[in-house]
Amino acid sequence: MYGRVIGVTVLGVGGHPVTVEAFVGRGLPSLTVTGLPGAAVQDARDRIRPAVEHAELEWPLRRVVVNLAPGNLRKEGAGLDLPIAVSVLVATRQVPPKAAAGHVFYGEVSLKGEVLPTPGVISVAIAAARRGLRGVIVPVANAVEAAQVAGLAVTGVASIQEVVGFLRGTWRPPEIGTLVSQRVAAGSADLSEVRGQDEARRALEVAAAGGHNLLMVGSPGAGKTMLARRLPTILPDLTREEALEATQLHSVAELLAGRGLLRERPFRAPHHSVSTAGLLGGGSTVLRPGEASLAHRGVLFLDELTEFRRDAIEALRQPLEDGRIVVTRAGGSVSFPARFTLVAAANPCPCGFSGDPQRSCRCRPDQVDRYRQKLSGPLLDRIDLRLTIPRLTKDELLGASAGESSAVIRDRVIEARDRQRRRYSALGITCNAHLPGPIARREARLCPDAERLLGRAVDHMALTGRGFDRVIKVARTVADLAGADRVSEHHVAEALSYRTAFEQDQGLARAG
Repeated sequence: MYGRVIGVTVLGVGGHPVTVEAFVGRGLPSLTVTGLPGAAVQDARDRIRPAVEHAELEWPLRRVVVNLAPGNLRKEGAGLDLPIAVSVLVATRQVPPKAAAGHVFYGEVSLKGEVLPTPGVISVAIAAARRGLRGVIVPVANAVEAAQVAGLAVTGVASIQEVVGFLRGTWRPPEIGTLVSQRVAAGSADLSEVRGQDEARRALEVAAAGGHNLLMVGSPGAGKTMLARRLPTILPDLTREEALEATQLHSVAELLAGRGLLRERPFRAPHHSVSTAGLLGGGSTVLRPGEASLAHRGVLFLDELTEFRRDAIEALRQPLEDGRIVVTRAGGSVSFPARFTLVAAANPCPCGFSGDPQRSCRCRPDQVDRYRQKLSGPLLDRIDLRLTIPRLTKDELLGASAGESSAVIRDRVIEARDRQRRRYSALGITCNAHLPGPIARREARLCPDAERLLGRAVDHMALTGRGFDRVIKVARTVADLAGADRVSEHHVAEALSYRTAFEQDQGLARAG
């Protein structure tokens, strides 16, 4: 007796279709799983028989062999429990083979025959849609998640009994609802709450408009964290494609909790004690995305940047450059998308008061040097905007006037992003920060006076090739916010003014 169904294994964030074949033949009662199964798949041998019997179905008292093809692909996770169980039911003709054909089955089963919530369901649905299959049968807790993939029939089930009833035509699944989250709840954070800090507010607007990375350096209490946490309020909404990418990552990391498509851009703020694997992704058996990937299409906020492990923050160079993280282990490697906007905050010295006009710094010069050397030049070179956040004055703290609201600034950001999207539509690039250097120089359309200022800045500020390109990208964003077709001298001057924090040579004035 032979049965075959389609399952999916999730590796990284990608779903890979697996043909699950079951053969029931002569021999002592046993269940053997072949085809390079991982530890969780091997454990299914002890779960599936009790689950089938608890569902009041018959388990064959014969030798059962289940093969997972292709044989050269490692199968990980408990999501193959359900297709293995259904393949045996098809082989023993307890389920019509034609009814099971064309469906993808995915989900972990309990000893009682329940189909439990399982991570990675949206990746399964995307894999099924790409293969042209007619539908997926997944845990009911994950059905809303799978329903976000267009053109696919989604059936949510709570038990093996419901799976069999659906395939036999004796049970009809309930209609799947949709969840739509509100973008900004009443009373949420707003940039109008920030007093003073005009330069920092402007830097946030530039970072949001062009997708640029930002480092804020200032004394404790200057408002760095408050500013950083308000960046998401001025970012445009996720496009559907971006939302699918972000939702895949959160699904694999088991962070969706029954929600559908993510509507708001992710904001991740890991503690400085996070490990390298926690920041970049990894795991001993199943490789999971880290905080950098969970911030994909959103914001990664690293408060107290100098307190993070040096190897962890230095490893961010790859995603800051390529928008992707490759995690390699002995069993293989996976690639996680990680196209985020980095916002970091740091004190200027160990005590935090270097350069403060009201409190004297207690640090020796060598202590300040060692502190700043925790951040390497190559890492700082990948941060487009680096500015010093001054202490608020008495008038700013007591002043009653509020700044512009997030909604007003967000409208300007959306308009600037639309200009970039139209300009780079043929390249598939959505914002200036993601442009390769040669294309950035070509698309900037610098005026002669802007070129002369850039030339002086290369000498006086010791700009590297990467730093030169990033100044051009920031200047292009400043011009987009102003609605200008060409980059002029004052656009470049503003871009250069954002490269002052942690610089030994404050050469901007000389460059001008």
